[in-house]
Formats: sequence, C-alpha cells, structure tokens
Amino acid sequence: MPKIDEKKKAKSGSYGAEQISVLEGLEPVRKRPGMYIGSTGPDGLFHLLREVVDNSFDEAMAGHANEITITLLPNDKVSVADNGRGIPVEIHKQHKVSALELVLTKLHAGGKFGGDDSGYKISGGLHGVGVSVVNALSEHLEVVVERDGGMWKQEYERGKPVTKVKEIGKSKRHGTTVTFKPDQTIFTEGTAFDYQRVLDHYRQQCYLTKGIKLMIVDARSKENQSVYGFYFEGGVASYIRHLNHKKQPKHENIFFVEKQIEKTEASIGIQYIEDYSENLYAFTNNIINPEGGTHVQGFRAALTRVLNNYARNKGYLKEKDDNLTGEDIKEGMTAVISIRYPEPQFEGQTKAKLGTPEVRGAVESVMNDAFATYLEEHPKDAEAIIGKCILAQRARAAARAARDTVLRKGALEGMTLPGKLADCSNKDASMCELYIVEGDSAGGSAKQGRNRDFQAILPLRGKILNVERARLDKMLANNEIKNLVIALGTNIGEMFDITKLRYARVVIMTDADVDGAHIRTLLLTLFYRYFPELIYKGHIYIAQPPLFRVAKGKEVHYAFSDEERDGYVKKFQDRKTQEPSKIKGKQKKEEIVEPVEGEAIEENAEGETKIAGVSIQRYKGLGEMNPDQLWETTMDPATRLMKVVTVEDATKANEVFEVLMGSEVAPRKKFIQTNAKHVKNLDI
Repeated sequence: MPKIDEKKKAKSGSYGAEQISVLEGLEPVRKRPGMYIGSTGPDGLFHLLREVVDNSFDEAMAGHANEITITLLPNDKVSVADNGRGIPVEIHKQHKVSALELVLTKLHAGGKFGGDDSGYKISGGLHGVGVSVVNALSEHLEVVVERDGGMWKQEYERGKPVTKVKEIGKSKRHGTTVTFKPDQTIFTEGTAFDYQRVLDHYRQQCYLTKGIKLMIVDARSKENQSVYGFYFEGGVASYIRHLNHKKQPKHENIFFVEKQIEKTEASIGIQYIEDYSENLYAFTNNIINPEGGTHVQGFRAALTRVLNNYARNKGYLKEKDDNLTGEDIKEGMTAVISIRYPEPQFEGQTKAKLGTPEVRGAVESVMNDAFATYLEEHPKDAEAIIGKCILAQRARAAARAARDTVLRKGALEGMTLPGKLADCSNKDASMCELYIVEGDSAGGSAKQGRNRDFQAILPLRGKILNVERARLDKMLANNEIKNLVIALGTNIGEMFDITKLRYARVVIMTDADVDGAHIRTLLLTLFYRYFPELIYKGHIYIAQPPLFRVAKGKEVHYAFSDEERDGYVKKFQDRKTQEPSKIKGKQKKEEIVEPVEGEAIEENAEGETKIAGVSIQRYKGLGEMNPDQLWETTMDPATRLMKVVTVEDATKANEVFEVLMGSEVAPRKKFIQTNAKHVKNLDI
C-alpha cells in the first residue's frame, strides 16, 4: 500500500474553515439544472458522481489521500469515500455556520477558490461546480467526516439541511464519505448509474493519478455483486500499455518521462503501432483536453526536432532528404500527455483546450532531454520509429500530389464544386447546411424537397472507402471522398482549415436499414479520423427520418419507432366516435371499425399495411418518400429531428472505431457476439 506524502501534507498548511471562501448562492440550481451540469439526462447524472469523486482525486493529487471507494447502492444511491483530510467541520468565522454545511449548501464554496492560501494548489475540480450542486439535485444526501479524532455527520434533502452537523463518535481515521440519491423529479430519464461507464472513466483517472487505490463496487443486487479494483504504479506508461494492448507495436520499450520544471509537472508516454492514425490524449490536472493546447504544442515541437536530429546524425535522413514534419511523426503514434499546473487557463468553458503559455516551454524542455536520451539508449526502438516516420513521409508526398491534383485553390473557393453537389444560394456558412445522402433516388427527393436558400445536397454513389484501413493518398483517389472534401472546403491533412468550412451543419442522411447504417459508420469514421475538429465543435449531425407513416382519413402521423407506431394505431382504435355528421337533418355518429382478434393484416404491393381502417406505410428508404414528405419529416428545421455527433470519451470512441472498422477480425467478431443480444430488430 502506498504511503501518503507527509511532507506535502505538512507543507499544505492547515486546512480549516478559514480556507473556505464563497462566490455565490445556491438558489438557481434546481430551477435551471442544465446550466450547472449540462443536461438532466444520463450525462448530467454522471456529472453528479464526477463532482463528488473529483474532490477525492484532488485530495490524492495534493498528496493527502491514496484510497477511494465508489459504491453503487440499491434504490439508485451512490456512495463515495476517501481517506483524505476530511472536510472541515468547525464554524466559519464569516458565515457563522459549520464549514461542512457551507461547502454543501453554497455554490462554489470550497478550498479551491481562495488563492495561494487555499486548501489546494493543484485541482481538477475547478472545471466543475462543486458538491453543493450535487446536494441541490439530490433527494437525499448524507455526509460523514472523520478527522481530528472524531466522526461528524449531516443530512440534507434537496439541498437543505435536515439535521445539524453533529459528532456521532470517535475515529482514528480521516476522510470524507458522501452518499446521495439523485432527485427523480430532476432526472426524469432515470437515476440509475451506468456501471460500465463508471468503470471506464475512473480506470482512466487511476492511470493519470498513479499510486492511488480505487475500488468500484456494484452492490445494487445482493445476489450479483461485483467489485473492481484499480491500482497503477506505472501511471501514464501503464495507460499507454492499456491503450495498445490489442495492437501490434512497432517497438518494444514504451517511452515514459515524469519530471517537474518550475510549476509544471509533466508525465508523457509514447509508443508507435502498426496503424495509420494517431491516438493522442492530453490532460491538465486530470481533465481531458480533446482540442489539445499549449502542452500538446510543446510536445509536438520537441518530438519533431529530436526525431529529425537523431535521423540526421545516424544517417537515416540524407542531406538531400526533407526533414520529417509534424504530420509524418503522427502516423501510428499513441501518446498520453498529462500535466499538472496550478490555476491553468483554458480556452472556452468546456476546458477542451489548454491556453497557459508557460506550459509549452516546460513540456518542450522535458521532451527534448528525455526523448533524445531514450533514442540513444534504445537504438532498435529508435530505428523502428524513424522507419515508420520516413514511410509516412513518402506516403504524405504521394498524398500531397493527389491532393494538389484534386483540391486546387479554385475548387476550395467554389469555382469547381462537384457536379453532383446541389449547392445552396446563401453564401453565409453559418446559415448553411450540407445533407450527405445515399444514392441518386434519395438525392433526387432531397433536392426537390429542400430549401434551396440554405440547404445543399450531395448524393453518394455506393459505400465510401473505409479510411480506417487506408492512407490519405488512397483516400483521395476515391471519387466520393474527393467530392465530399471539395464540398466541405476545409481541405484535409496538414492543410485542414476549419475557418474555410462552407456549411455550419453537415448532416448524414441515410436509410434506416443495414446498408444505411454501414454508410453512416463509414462517414463517421472519415470525420473522426480526418476531420475530428468538425465533431468536437458540433458541426456533424445525423438526420432521423421516420420509419412509418400512420394515417386514418386525412389525419397523418409519422413514427420513428415501432413503439411510436403502435401508439398512433392504438390512438385511432381507441377513438370510438368521430365528429357527428348530419344525415337528412339528423345527427348521426360515424362508427369506427374495431379490429377483431386474429384479424389478418392486408399489405399491398407498395408495402402499405391496413388494419381497422388505419393505413401504415413502412419507409424502406428515403427514396420512397416524395419531396414534400421528406421536407416535412426530415429537413424542415421547424419539425425535423436530428442528433448532433459528440465524443464523450475519446478513448472509448477510438477503441470502437478500431474494433468495428480495423483490419483485425477477431475483436470485431467478439464485439458482435457480445452485443448481439442487445439488438431488438435486425433488418437483414
């Protein structure tokens, strides 16, 4: 068991009520929960757990804790316990209440907002909103604190204390245990935590905080309890090994360095694999930065410089050869960059990109020394890495030639757009949207039904190339991909420029069958691998065309699922009478024919089903809809249903793309066997 760093603990000074500062009150949280946790769906629910557990990890990063236990309990309760210092319980001088109650009932009250005299120097919790929001959005919350030889407890309901902070016994331990039950009136989609999501997220956090023992217990069922424990002494090096455990490495020894320069503590790991794509994960104080930032800039600059110097000195690059570029060294690289820095600056509220200038120089300095030493000490590994990069350089030269041929300057400015693209008349990209549709039939309906002012249509012929298994030069030889890249206007590879994007919304609109799903997956693979910024910035959408048209007389409804279809049919059947009509001066009620049990359902040649006077049409493809129907159901901004494509967990997304679209058959077969039981209706 690792020991707590007593020097760090002593150096941090006293952690008492005077370290707790308050920024604002708690009242708005229950009225507008989405402002504080993002949503009231599964993501918002998981955010509650993260707020509580992040506090425990902050204690660990500060050197005051080395054990955390997360327990999922019956009735959707969850408990988080750590062996940190314990939240202070004494009376706060300014607010005249227990510091514990202050932390739980005031927004942004805690030890992370008080500057240099606060309880924390490095914290991941500043990206959140505090445990007080968890309290506000919980039906019931109970906190137990052990510190200074005693044990204290307080209970709350929907953010309001129902008991005072009271001592309930003596204890030689120290730490905090928070148990809460999310409020069902807030989280109407359900309050049950996803055990697998908890495992995946906190496994990653343990890699980034080495030496911490984390237990995750699913105790919701007495008969079927499960316990997972994580403890990684190797830190980032262990994380690299985990990310590449199903891959074929190019070299045996993982590069790993952990060093502090001034206020920046950097942990970096690298390993190259037999692959074409780059897998780079950047973190600041355990917060993932999907858009990189200054730490990634410093890392790339140093890596490129060191590899070029080594390749020149050892003769791998001759005098006439060009230097390796940043694009050349990306191919097949798995890298993790984790830095810790007090009060980091981020670009935007989502913390997606680190903006602290000092971090770049520190990371660059760490990489310069450590990676140069690694190459000298591991010549076989160095030869494999350089060989991989030089091969990528040659492929990039071929790709550049292909790109120069098809992506001329005029093409990207709209002078030579693809012939099949039906462009919109509006030139304001922020107002425009591009529909990528499957085949000429659907393309014809979409072109006729669209609003020509702001909606463009690009039909695809067949299935595009699977880019998971192809380099850029091969990709650009594919006409469908070439047309799409030209239509987007952003260019691709090292020439990518998101400011040139011609459409604010890029909508994938395919049929609701197996082929449509495959085409959609191929397009998502293309965007994830070569246009990730379009996903991270919310430009990629998936259209949701209806599956059924349910009609009786002039009343028409569109259903997006079997359940919704059955609901409309039942609605028609339950309606005993319609509006009375006059017959020979008398009022007469028109009867509705009720279906008889076991009654046969008639289906005509067009796939239209009739039962009890209700017409049900199953759309097998977008081409079966007339232009007006396609506009009304799928393209009209006032009535359409679309899903925006996001990446919640980049590591998990990367693994799924590799399994489903990669060259290895065995992992894909296992994935299908594991998940087959979850498929309700398989259209073959």
